[in-house]
Amino acid sequence: MGHSGYAGKGRDIVCASVSVLVINTVNSIEELAGEEMEVTADEETGFINCRFQDTLSYEGKLFMDSMVLGLSKIAEQYGRKYLTLNFEEV
Repeated sequence: MGHSGYAGKGRDIVCASVSVLVINTVNSIEELAGEEMEVTADEETGFINCRFQDTLSYEGKLFMDSMVLGLSKIAEQYGRKYLTLNFEEV
């Protein structure tokens, strides 16, 4: 949620990287895994909310795991100052 603050508007590679990973994952889960979901986004805050209609398939879970791996690597490279991952079981 929010922008990373790594660099000024239009030059924030951390924010852009996270956005690409998340948006590509959502699109891939919908288009390639065939999952149904409800997605809302707020470009002002950078918040993206995705709610799945059913339990994810193996493919859907694989896409989510891939996104988490990518986000984790960004957090490792740029530090928690710019990206913090919080996991919550629901």
